[in-house]
Amino acid sequence: MIGLKRDQVASAKRIVVKVGSSSISGENSDQITPLVDALAEAYGRGTEVVLISSGAVATGMPFLDLEERPNDVATQQAAAAVGQNVLIFRYQESLDRYEIAAGTVLLTEGDLLNEPHRSNTRRALNRLLDLRILPVVNENDTVAVYGLRFGSNDRLAALVSTLISADLLVMLSDVDALYTKPPHLPGSEKLDVIAADDPLTDFEFSSSGATGVGTGGASTKVVAARLATNAGTAVLVTSTELAGAALRGEHVGTWFEPVEGEDERALL
Repeated sequence: MIGLKRDQVASAKRIVVKVGSSSISGENSDQITPLVDALAEAYGRGTEVVLISSGAVATGMPFLDLEERPNDVATQQAAAAVGQNVLIFRYQESLDRYEIAAGTVLLTEGDLLNEPHRSNTRRALNRLLDLRILPVVNENDTVAVYGLRFGSNDRLAALVSTLISADLLVMLSDVDALYTKPPHLPGSEKLDVIAADDPLTDFEFSSSGATGVGTGGASTKVVAARLATNAGTAVLVTSTELAGAALRGEHVGTWFEPVEGEDERALL
């Protein structure tokens, strides 16, 4: 199998887009509108689009009068239950402008790793895409069991991309690309292209985001990108504000070249 090339993004048939909590919750909740604009533009040219959206807990926090992400599981579950409802409403309200219907898909790790759940999940997502529904996927934080969690939605996005044989995974955050070290440190340089066989041993990636409302960082994106590229899915890492440019195929962010070979979409 020959993987998607960077100059072929606009012609990709199936794209998974992952957005982080800090990009679409709190003070940044207004970014949902331009994000949906970008998704709708790709959808309008016939691309099948799946959105992996974090943000349930962060979106629910104000409704529980919480200023910081709760530490106890029960309160996290409560915040997720409230926030998921609000989050999907905001997405659908914005998608209504394009007459696009969203479909909510909440998953636990077992749904992607264990049969028959894995096959059922693939069938459901494929059918939603066949029907031109835009699936909005998130971890089912309300019922997920500790120790059987994805760890971050970056990994969830990679596993979903692998499951449905996506051509491209676009991971969005607050930073425009990956850097050789945290971008605020002296000597940090932007990474443009990462080859499939690059061991990435000389770089320093952060393990957490800057805002405190999410669970991912640059290191989780690198691990997730490797998972996806090893299965033949190209990966682009950039900022949420550059989503439109990214999906149009403009030269933004950090591109991970996919491994070329047999199209064996096996979970690693």
